[in-house]
Amino acid sequence: MKNKGLTMTIIFQAESANYGESLGNVASLKKISRNNGDQYTYISRQALRYNLIEQLGEKEAPVVAEGSGDKKVIQFQADASIQDFLELDFFGYLKTEKGTGGKKRSAKVRLSNAISLETYKGDTDFLTNKGLADRLKENMNIAQAEIHRSYYKYTVTMDLDQIGLDEVDGIELPAAEKARRVSALLDTISFLYRDIRGRREDLKPLFVIGGVYDRKNPIFENVVDLKEQVIPVAKIKGALYDEFEHKTLCGVVEEEFKNDIEIKNELHATNVPEFFKELKKSVVEYYEGD
Repeated sequence: MKNKGLTMTIIFQAESANYGESLGNVASLKKISRNNGDQYTYISRQALRYNLIEQLGEKEAPVVAEGSGDKKVIQFQADASIQDFLELDFFGYLKTEKGTGGKKRSAKVRLSNAISLETYKGDTDFLTNKGLADRLKENMNIAQAEIHRSYYKYTVTMDLDQIGLDEVDGIELPAAEKARRVSALLDTISFLYRDIRGRREDLKPLFVIGGVYDRKNPIFENVVDLKEQVIPVAKIKGALYDEFEHKTLCGVVEEEFKNDIEIKNELHATNVPEFFKELKKSVVEYYEGD
């Protein structure tokens, strides 16, 4: 099967969608800093993976706890394979086995962290349980939580020729099943959401660009940006080598960004549903043509 990669970079908007370890009674958002000191919140790739598997609508792979005490390791069951479980097919596995090197399959679908495109300014929310404490005439508990509403960006990259193929277990699935699996994942990404602290955050793409290519590079990861609600189109076009240009699809939600007309004209953007429809068509054509 010819080497092919699918990549797409997505912008969505969400609020306070991934917390790390608390500091005292302050719930802390996951954050990274750049050299100039600016802080950006992020949703980890592990959190995105969790939500993708949760919403994929397929059977979750069984797991077992091996070992004992502090050395106990939770891992996928030894007989779980890509034949039955899409999460193993997409995200790989590591199955340890005493006295051997175990079995390992690397991820064929890779996610970046979803990093905010606007800086974190230190906002916090003041929380109490006053409603419950008043019922017992007790003192309320007080806590704080960091909060941040922002646009976020992440990239998905897939090794299409490796989906449905596991050389460790000697399994190769039919082309139609490979296409079905990738299409199911694209459908999940197009309607992705995240439940956190009583909220359901919509991670559905507001802007997306990508396609099926002969290269497996995350082409748009470092060129999709947002400045004052404008997506710099010239920066994206600067990464469009001739071999990418006619294979690249783009989708945008109308009136979400100040330069949506420029995005449509220069990147030939359609709406987001049309983007996913055309991308799924490219996936099917790839598997049917092999």
